[in-house]
Amino acid sequence: MNFLLVALGGFIGSIARYQISLFTTRRLIGTWIANITGSMLLAVLWHFYITQFISEFWWLLFGVGFCGAYTTFSTFGNETMKLLQNKEYKLAICYVFASLLISFITVASIFLYSIRLC
Repeated sequence: MNFLLVALGGFIGSIARYQISLFTTRRLIGTWIANITGSMLLAVLWHFYITQFISEFWWLLFGVGFCGAYTTFSTFGNETMKLLQNKEYKLAICYVFASLLISFITVASIFLYSIRLC
């Protein structure tokens, strides 16, 4: 059953990710949006899971499955390499730091909030 939950969540997450790419005109923006919103969602879901607000069912479906397929770290790496190959060094550095920093700050904020509640 757990495999099916993760697979179903992944199916939904990959479709959501594809929809973002259709709505954004530049691929870089779509990946950035997916990674930031996916990090935020995963942090919130993790908080709900460890505080037992959601069950393992919902964690596997949305935390593991959906977020795993929705976020696009491999695409992030590929796009960063393309920027470097095109000698767009400043944009590559800004993209990497903005993605990592905003994701980290969001996750850390929610994590620290969770610790205070436990």
